[in-house]
Amino acid sequence: MNETPPPPAGRAHEEHGTHVLPPAVLLGTAAALLGLTVVTVASSRVDLGAWNVVLALAIACSKAALVALFFMHLKYENRFQLVVLVSAALFAVLFVAFVVFDTTQYEPGIRAWLERPKGG
Repeated sequence: MNETPPPPAGRAHEEHGTHVLPPAVLLGTAAALLGLTVVTVASSRVDLGAWNVVLALAIACSKAALVALFFMHLKYENRFQLVVLVSAALFAVLFVAFVVFDTTQYEPGIRAWLERPKGG
């Protein structure tokens, strides 16, 4: 007899096909996104100095992770898609870090040029 063996334990969720999330998960995710939006607006009204940007980026990354995991169903896909997403995100962070590093290197020269005495 040619019977196909059952999928290994813990791998049944990796089958490709339609994956429908329960409304409670979708509504919970939407509520979390709305809550994080409220936190973003509230934190913009507090002066934390340079930490305002760090806090805003942390909240934005959390919201992006929720969208990717639940609305894009990456939580239920093969791990390869998650590796691709994380690799792309790390590349973007590295790219921004290099740009910020480069900006801080020539910023003193720009400030000195802007503060020069004007006139003939």
